Amino acid sequence: MSSSDATTQSSPANKAARGIVFLTVFIDLLGFGMVLPLLPIYADQFVVDEAGWIIGMLMASFSAMQFIFAPLWGRLSDRIGRRPVLMIGLLGSVVFYTLFGIGTVMQSLTVLFISRIGAGIAGATISTAQAYIADTTTLEERPKGMALIGMAFGLGFTFGPLFGYLAVPSGSGNPGPWPGYAAAGLSFVALMLAYFKLPESRSSHSPSAVKQNLSVTGLRDALSVPSIMLLLVALFVVVFSFANFETTLSMLLKGRERESQPFQFTFGQVCLTYAYIGFTLALVQGGIVRRVAGRISEGVLASFGCVLMIVGMLLILKATQDQSVGMLLGALAVVVAGFGFMMPSINSFISRRSDPGKQGGILGLGQSVNSLARIVGSALGIPLLKLNILAPFAFSAAIMGLGLLLVILASRSGKDFVPTEGEA
Repeated sequence: MSSSDATTQSSPANKAARGIVFLTVFIDLLGFGMVLPLLPIYADQFVVDEAGWIIGMLMASFSAMQFIFAPLWGRLSDRIGRRPVLMIGLLGSVVFYTLFGIGTVMQSLTVLFISRIGAGIAGATISTAQAYIADTTTLEERPKGMALIGMAFGLGFTFGPLFGYLAVPSGSGNPGPWPGYAAAGLSFVALMLAYFKLPESRSSHSPSAVKQNLSVTGLRDALSVPSIMLLLVALFVVVFSFANFETTLSMLLKGRERESQPFQFTFGQVCLTYAYIGFTLALVQGGIVRRVAGRISEGVLASFGCVLMIVGMLLILKATQDQSVGMLLGALAVVVAGFGFMMPSINSFISRRSDPGKQGGILGLGQSVNSLARIVGSALGIPLLKLNILAPFAFSAAIMGLGLLLVILASRSGKDFVPTEGEA
């Protein structure tokens, strides 16, 4: 890249554009955070699904569409530009969140499916937002620029449920279609910001936005380093466990008045609980993990996170049996803290063990593993809950024991990548 390109990328105009990208992603994620806690509760009211597989597939459909369409959006943005692809995604969010609201009025599971599949396709443009950041930053600025997307995710997931709470009349009662309509309204605001304020970033110097899922090259490179494969399996276990927990939690909290269940939260209380989870995750990752990373090895941090998740899941089992709301809230904080320690540590661990020349493919494989784990975890969580209210959390605790073992084995079975004299 020439010095003139670097100067252009560092210009105040591009910094302002990155701010607009942050706002559009944040506002769109607000809508996602509003709908997520309430979706399985709505679906459980609209359909008789004793085994839970239908609702499980509904929850998995969003992640499945993101997995399929993220590379397609990236390829399209390489051809026609980042701005139009981002705007198409935001327009899709407006349409499909509106459809979600209509589906709740109709009490139609079919419409809910269409809305979640469409929202997943529209939301898969996050990789294009990352490409926009790459277009408008120098190599030195890029980590901070990419952190904006992560921050937008965290803030959206934290404040989205709070907006959902505001959409519930008086914090109790039936919220009806308003969370869907409010999410659509927020996405429309983001669309207007992009239309009026966001310039195109794509140029002849821009890197490709295409991210191949399950790259054969990435898989071959990962298989060549045993400790990396152990870490990728551990990543799958961790994300699967958290998706399993995240998907089933709202149904555990809400229960049904006609059934004898341990908790009977209002819709508003469910939203506040998810906001509490998002805030806890942001606090742990931003206030604790960021400070100790580098001082303590990734293996130790990841192992500690595994232990916390296991303890937290077991505490959820105890809180459910005792019908203790206080213990449940404490358990949720422990589980989320464990996840907060695990994710950045495992990703950093994989990066350290990888050949820098092959790192892109291996980290891309890690993203694919993450997506697949979310799909499978979301699909299986509800059926496990229908089988037994304690089953999802007991199963998550059990397989997190496997995750802990894998992290320990990976720590002891390999070393950080060291280039040979010819490569150095």
